[in-house]
Amino acid sequence: MPRDLYEMLGVPKNASEADITKAYRALARKYHPDRNPGDKEAEAKFKEIQNAYDVLSDTAKRANYDRFGSPDGARGGFSGFSGGTGGFSPDMMEEILRQFGGGGGGFSFDFGGMGSGPRQSRRAARPPEDVEHEIAVPFLTAVTGGKIDLSIDGQEVGVTVPAGAKDGQSLRLKGILPNGGNLKLKLHVETHPYFRREGDDVAVDVPISLSEAVLGAKVDAPKPDGGTVTLTVPPGTSSGAKLRVRKQGGGGKDLYVVLKVVVPKHIDAKSRELIEEFARQNPQSPRDDVRWK
Repeated sequence: MPRDLYEMLGVPKNASEADITKAYRALARKYHPDRNPGDKEAEAKFKEIQNAYDVLSDTAKRANYDRFGSPDGARGGFSGFSGGTGGFSPDMMEEILRQFGGGGGGFSFDFGGMGSGPRQSRRAARPPEDVEHEIAVPFLTAVTGGKIDLSIDGQEVGVTVPAGAKDGQSLRLKGILPNGGNLKLKLHVETHPYFRREGDDVAVDVPISLSEAVLGAKVDAPKPDGGTVTLTVPPGTSSGAKLRVRKQGGGGKDLYVVLKVVVPKHIDAKSRELIEEFARQNPQSPRDDVRWK
């Protein structure tokens, strides 16, 4: 014999809608398949409480269940009877017929012994609508991938952000809501103090001195997944030059190190003489080929 639906959710028959929903959410979290991988008993329990909530959270289904023991309004043993009223008293039959509009509206009885039982045309249940929610994702989590924990309507949800996630991208979590609906998350990727996105790759500015730019040097640059990478700055490097580091931008993407030449604001007289001598020995016309001329 099927268990009582109220008993499945652990609530009394006069429980309010809020109490029913609260009880269901607690049980759904406890027995959700994601929290009990491979546990067939937990999976069966989850389906059982899902069915109970589906009935008791619907005003019409709950009323039919309270009156007839079935969300469809038919008592157990009612279908498939042959001849007569299948053991129902005249008063019970009159009440059932009254509940369904006197047998009209697509509901009919066959008392002639054909054994067809009741027939009721029902509309297909509408699937639950997706619920949209916006979340902020740290830059490095979006780049390298990772898990973030959310609390949605009192329910703790673990969300795995894929490596390379973009700002404005949506993630759809199927069947995660208490009513079995899907959760659609819109991602807002936060900015980072020094990393930035360039298409699918990541870029970072690294300052170098005038002498390093002229003579060449070895410099360290940070990586999104932590640590640093050592790069060779070729002699005669101009400010804005990019050095590409393959597959070090997180999620298998590239990292671009953008070199920024930093010139000292104040130099002494000797240094000025040396720079002037340098200019005489190495004459340049860097603006000869600019496009605006």
